[in-house]
Amino acid sequence: MADPDATDELLKELLQTYGPCGQEDEVRAVCARELQPVVDDMWTDDAGNLVGYVAAGGPPGGTAHRHRSTAGQSTATRVMAHMDELSMLVKRVEPDGTLHLTQLGTMYPGNFGLGPVAVLGEHETFTAVLTLGSEHTTKESPRIWQTKPDKGDQSLDWHHVYVFTGRSVEELAAAGVHPGTRVCVERSKRTLVEIGGYVGCYFLDDRAAVTALLRAAAVLRERGQRPVDDVYLVFTTNEEIGGVGGSYASGALPGTLTLALEVGPTEREYGTTVAGGPVVGYSDALCVYDKDVADRLMEIATGHGFEPQAAALGAFMSDASHSKANGLTPRAGLLCMPTLSTHGYEVIPRRAIEEIAAVIVDYVVQRDETRSGATG
Repeated sequence: MADPDATDELLKELLQTYGPCGQEDEVRAVCARELQPVVDDMWTDDAGNLVGYVAAGGPPGGTAHRHRSTAGQSTATRVMAHMDELSMLVKRVEPDGTLHLTQLGTMYPGNFGLGPVAVLGEHETFTAVLTLGSEHTTKESPRIWQTKPDKGDQSLDWHHVYVFTGRSVEELAAAGVHPGTRVCVERSKRTLVEIGGYVGCYFLDDRAAVTALLRAAAVLRERGQRPVDDVYLVFTTNEEIGGVGGSYASGALPGTLTLALEVGPTEREYGTTVAGGPVVGYSDALCVYDKDVADRLMEIATGHGFEPQAAALGAFMSDASHSKANGLTPRAGLLCMPTLSTHGYEVIPRRAIEEIAAVIVDYVVQRDETRSGATG
């Protein structure tokens, strides 16, 4: 039986954990702690992905199942949720100790607002402030003037802002700060809040989906159920900068299907609403998802009474669509939590995590009669 409090606490812990692109170590440690007791095998691959394996036929002998080259033909499913978050990268350190940044992922300063950030130095993580400067300025401060709605009327961009550290160049060097150092939104801005029947926070993309995938693994173990085909639960790296980890895993692991768990935009453009059920992707900016996979996700969600929402998405990509577009998986699917304000202050229904977990469990334990006998 699901423990909502335990699920909430895990989500809160994941939201408080820094996981910038290419530096997901702390998130991976939390996922590994939860995953190891409920899978048959677990490892970290060369791309930094955390992989949990649940075998159709019981615990494996050896490690042949870890690689496509040694596992042989397989109709396994790879279910993915990404560990990384939208974040920032130090571009240069100024003589006065301020930092100039560039983005890691598609984001602008306005996505998360000005305010406290965490600078992840090699030797020290410390709090600093992302700032534009004083609004009480004139044309003599052109960088600020340009962004005033009644003056320059330019959108706030990375060349307008900087990070005030309160430290000297020497102190920054001692902390291990240099071009390439990751910068994240600080923990004080990462508290999960309740809004009626919804919850909101930055970085529900993709920590809510990570929580759902961990929940699905736990449910399989609690019920003593085995999937009809082998399942790889993949917690991926670097999704926000091109689906890097997911693409690697799709090419390296056995199987014919990559299924991504994501946040799904809820806008009139797509006919989706945050009050609805799971969002099932039929297409996005990179690929057309396999119709039989999407149809089956819709059918399973409908059977649970979840009122799923079919969507043809634009300006959206996932580990699955990156993998399919690059020829690394023959089949791809997308299952999303209905989400308000994706890549901003994200809001999802409280029930969304359990609904996604339930759909995933049924997807892997129920035989797909339309593809029985298919080989990969």
